[in-house]
Amino acid sequence: MYKLSYSILLASGMVFGQFFEQNKKFTKQDTLKGSNTEFRNFWDVKKYELSVEPNFEQKSIKGNNKISFEISKDVSNPVFQIDLQNPMKADKIECSFPTVNGFKQDGDFIFISSKKNFKKGEKYTIDVTYSGNPVIAKNAPWDGGWVFTNDEKGNPWMSVADEGIGASIWLPVKDIWSDEPENGIVMKIITPSDLVGIGNGRLTDKKTENGKNIFTWEVKNPINAYSIIPNIGKYVNFKDSYAGEKGKLDLDYWVIDYNLDKAKKQFQQVKPMLKAFEYWFGPYPFYEDSYKLVDSPYLGMEHQSNVAYGNQYMNGYLGRDFSGTGVGLNWDYIIVHESGHEWFANNITAKDQADMWVHEGFTMYSEVLFTENYMDKKSADIYAQGIQNSISNDVPIIGKYGVRNEGSGDMYPKGASMLHTIRQVINNDEKFRQILRGLNKDFYHQTVTTEQIEKYISEKSGIDFSSVFNQYLRTTKVPVLEYSQNGTELKYRFTDVVKNLNLPVKFGNETISPNESWQKVKLKNTAPVEFNKNYYVKYKKVQ
Repeated sequence: MYKLSYSILLASGMVFGQFFEQNKKFTKQDTLKGSNTEFRNFWDVKKYELSVEPNFEQKSIKGNNKISFEISKDVSNPVFQIDLQNPMKADKIECSFPTVNGFKQDGDFIFISSKKNFKKGEKYTIDVTYSGNPVIAKNAPWDGGWVFTNDEKGNPWMSVADEGIGASIWLPVKDIWSDEPENGIVMKIITPSDLVGIGNGRLTDKKTENGKNIFTWEVKNPINAYSIIPNIGKYVNFKDSYAGEKGKLDLDYWVIDYNLDKAKKQFQQVKPMLKAFEYWFGPYPFYEDSYKLVDSPYLGMEHQSNVAYGNQYMNGYLGRDFSGTGVGLNWDYIIVHESGHEWFANNITAKDQADMWVHEGFTMYSEVLFTENYMDKKSADIYAQGIQNSISNDVPIIGKYGVRNEGSGDMYPKGASMLHTIRQVINNDEKFRQILRGLNKDFYHQTVTTEQIEKYISEKSGIDFSSVFNQYLRTTKVPVLEYSQNGTELKYRFTDVVKNLNLPVKFGNETISPNESWQKVKLKNTAPVEFNKNYYVKYKKVQ
């Protein structure tokens, strides 16, 4: 997702917003939300079967969620934690195992004390019926909550955005990124008779009961909780298909009725996007669930097989270009960026929000790779170089673990610039492509840590990038390459670097390996040295 507030779009460039304050003091509540605690670490979610019925006039919702799970280790009389944030309330809970005094709702959590011992491999269910007036988003998708608004014709239009704040803002779930329901979800969306409910995956059933529509959607693949999103409005549908690497991929488009003609034109960019990303990343990860693009009452989000689109049918990002180069005006930012997340965020998901750069750094770099495939490599390099101007280096990219805290908004442009830098060092685009494809194959439908990604790239490239990751992910320092040229003699060194930074730098056909001591090399001629701008390195000429 792109978390950029309109209020901080500057004429000179772009500034990246965040969900969380960096200087926040964390509490026990944050640990309960963000850690794999004793209330979570003994059971593994297998499937969610849920229903949701929003009430537009009352700005309320009600429904239920049947959570199927498997015990992952032997445990005696444990306490289960289900997340459901205030002011939502659990009305009834039914468990397929004996409990002590039912359940207790304490703040944003439901605790269920069991009255038995569990063995690894046993399977059970917890069925939560819930209702309430959920938090309303003030500026979705940058803050979390439900959206109750009207379309241009005054018809009700409803949805929710909850990546930062968590799906438990409205739905009782195990709200931790490291545990996805391996067997997917079934979601029933109940709407008034004149509205349509769109969910994730495929529509498996539609019926009318008691004057209300019931739409049943099914996802067969693992899905992160913040991707589970209902959309309700005056939707119409059109379909297409794409001949992809795994065969026929169904393309499903749901748009507000008056946007149909515009969507049929703008969404023609989907196939070039899929072509580029399947080339770079491998097959679309959710053929079984189809690819779906859905009109959204906010700018966009990467909801799995239910990509939210609200870019007003314009190229760029609402008509702007993040890179400041003009290159990004050749394609629709939201179609490209949010769809790129199907590979990085939805296929490969960070276990902890602190590692969210795995989602955003790779996906912002997907914009560069798309540009290269859609246009040419020169344009892609120009775009990548423009991205560097958005980096603020305020705090490190990696946040604090175990408390649902993301790092700097630099995870987008700095993460992408780091990957572009790594690509220059590898200096073999086919090997680089195979690493990206390998990541999506070897971590297919898995949750990962930063360390796993770092190790994989180093091993597959045959280059130790550990110091490069430390430099860009864990510090705010930008490597400075100081140099002086006297005729055919070039002197150079690194400053503002981590210890023993291993980052060879190219200029022309030459490659140097700077460290923090002055070195020198003899040039072939006296022409002024021009360093490669595709590295995220500052070049400083000194006397």
